[in-house]
Amino acid sequence: MTALKAAVAALVAAVALTGCGSAETFQGGGEASVGSDGAALVVGSQDYYSNEILAEAYAQALEAAGYVVDRQLRIGQREVYLPDLRSGRIDVFPEYTGNLLQYLDPQATAKTPDEVQQALTQAMPNGLRALQASPASDQDAYAVTKDFAEQHSLKSIGDLASVDNLTLGGNSELESRPYGPPGLRETYGVDVKFTPIEDSGGGLAVKALRDGQVQLIDLYTANPVLAEGDLVVLEDPKSLFLASNVVPIVSGKVDEKAVAVLDAVSAAMSPEELRQLNQRSATDKAPAATIARGWLASEGLV
Repeated sequence: MTALKAAVAALVAAVALTGCGSAETFQGGGEASVGSDGAALVVGSQDYYSNEILAEAYAQALEAAGYVVDRQLRIGQREVYLPDLRSGRIDVFPEYTGNLLQYLDPQATAKTPDEVQQALTQAMPNGLRALQASPASDQDAYAVTKDFAEQHSLKSIGDLASVDNLTLGGNSELESRPYGPPGLRETYGVDVKFTPIEDSGGGLAVKALRDGQVQLIDLYTANPVLAEGDLVVLEDPKSLFLASNVVPIVSGKVDEKAVAVLDAVSAAMSPEELRQLNQRSATDKAPAATIARGWLASEGLV
């Protein structure tokens, strides 16, 4: 067991001894536990395969610790699920620090992971709490094809300012996000048209880019398609995109023992591991529940 896993195990064991609920250890045992109000903990996810994998990892870890979990997965984007979080209909949701901070506070100036985490903690709505961020990240980035980058000598986002007739593809909400067309124009002087492609930088967006229907797409950095070598992520020296690490957002129903379980999962996941889990989904078409179960077992978390 690594020093990190040993520390995480000690934390969970300590909280399990003092917290409410009857689960004896993180590995399960005893009767099922519920949230602080006596109800099952509702775990949600975005309508995005990587986020669903994360939600399953958190849900299965909670179940292994003895909690009753109600899954509400593939809900949609923030405009859809944040009202449910605020109203208490969802108790645990995997989020991304920088993107969530910008959504809650479009004027946020934090840039580094630590600055973003601190600002996010302060920006959280009443009744919600951001737990410890994971080393794993899956942040937005702008990508072009390798051929397009070579043709126009593109290395950073700002280099796009010299390219005419650019069309950006991404989820419809990107059109008004701080890092969407308004941010491109304000931060880098880049003007783009916009085409909605509703698959979170997935196969449809990548196909549109490769086919030349769009010249630029919003792509998540843990997307396994980047390993294929024909796409280029443009550098972002002015931090249009904030540092964005995986972070669970929880309601007041989540007690301290459950917090320790969730923190343990977050702490154990690296950026490389998240990309590998996404690869299993994209290439092997394995279900999110199966992918999460295998990773939790490999880490000794269930």
